[in-house]
Amino acid sequence: MLPRELRERDGIVPGTEFDVERVRAGEYRLVRRKKKNAGLVDRLLACPEKDWFVPISSESTDTL
Repeated sequence: MLPRELRERDGIVPGTEFDVERVRAGEYRLVRRKKKNAGLVDRLLACPEKDWFVPISSESTDTL
């Protein structure tokens, strides 16, 4: 388990995924996996064409 100070400082929440890389015998490095669509909404909102993208509230598929 990572110390609370590190989790809070880096925004690590339950479910955050990491890859483990071996540095050398007995030393390993955790590398946070990037989400495939990380920053996508920000990029779409930055589109130069006004009102091209409008975010909608999330909908659940639980009732389908």
